[in-house]
Amino acid sequence: MESVHLKYLAVNPNDLKWGIAVNSVGFQEIVPGMDYPPRNHPQRYIFSTDRGRVLNEYQLLYITEGKGRFSCGTLGRNKSVQIESGMMFLLFPGEWHSYHPDKQTGWKEYWIGFNGAFADNLLKQGFFCKEKPVFKVNIHEDIVQLYSSAISIAVSQESGFQQVLAGIVDRLLSLAYYYDRNSLFRESDAANKISQAKVMIHDEYMSISPEEIASRLFLSYSSFRKTFKEYTGFSPARFINEVRMSKAKELLTNTSMSIKEIAYNVGYNNHDYFFTAFRHMTGKTPAEYRNMTQSASL
Repeated sequence: MESVHLKYLAVNPNDLKWGIAVNSVGFQEIVPGMDYPPRNHPQRYIFSTDRGRVLNEYQLLYITEGKGRFSCGTLGRNKSVQIESGMMFLLFPGEWHSYHPDKQTGWKEYWIGFNGAFADNLLKQGFFCKEKPVFKVNIHEDIVQLYSSAISIAVSQESGFQQVLAGIVDRLLSLAYYYDRNSLFRESDAANKISQAKVMIHDEYMSISPEEIASRLFLSYSSFRKTFKEYTGFSPARFINEVRMSKAKELLTNTSMSIKEIAYNVGYNNHDYFFTAFRHMTGKTPAEYRNMTQSASL
């Protein structure tokens, strides 16, 4: 792809109501020995790598070839981190930063700049933070295609283009979060352990306990519980209950088994406990759920 710089994309008040508005998007290849930023860099975004800069927008950059350095206010102006092919990094509005490719390798970079309440909320809720601006995602065709699509859409600027770009930003942020988290687990062998645990649960949900899973994986229960929740968002016990309830919903919808039989078949020896747990997790009694789903299938 040839270097593409798009600047001053049209943003109106209605675009910001959507939650994300894109200000710039592009791609550029910096060959070894080339000045950075290059002379054709948009004036609005030009900066000295020695002095750095502050933007009033977020930018998400993706390096697909080469390597370089990145520094920001949170990390400290005198401290930089290595950026390699397959990494993304997020710039935050109002925060000083600087970055540049290695003179020996150059790099290929994609970027997209944006503002909006949606991004602000992700920061507020802790999905992204200034203390961890770099994401180890590796090279993925789906990420490259999203940036390429954003560039094409921004070039045409047809009616509603900002809303489509907003969806692309959402997807890019989701993939940065997803791939980075899973790369950390792969490096620690946690992903394999959690995958084994999930298979055990799906195969033996009627009787297996979290403590038994930890023992079979040769892990302490506290360590297993912590890692499992970090990886899945559920405690092991909650995940087992989710699987049991999913199976119970299937049996309530597709069979004529009694509710007492279903309770036993999904691992509950106490019918009253199953009734209470099912209503707590679904908001409906087993009978109400059966009537609703079987009536819908008629």
